[in-house]
Amino acid sequence: MWYGDNLGIGMWLMMSFMVVFWVGIAALVVWLITRATKCNSFVGEQRTPLEIVRERYAKGEISKEEFEELRKNLV
Repeated sequence: MWYGDNLGIGMWLMMSFMVVFWVGIAALVVWLITRATKCNSFVGEQRTPLEIVRERYAKGEISKEEFEELRKNLV
């Protein structure tokens, strides 16, 4: 059977969707890798307890008195 050189609208749509699909998969992989490298658990950065206490104080999670007490215990 001969269908000619014309692929038709269906074939072009299918090829377009495949390109969009694979570009989407590649973008998802890049996004996951970027997100994973920004996470402390993947990078391996370890903060000291004093840095954690300072960060909690800066966020307002603990009061100045709690901060001073924890800082004295850690130093």
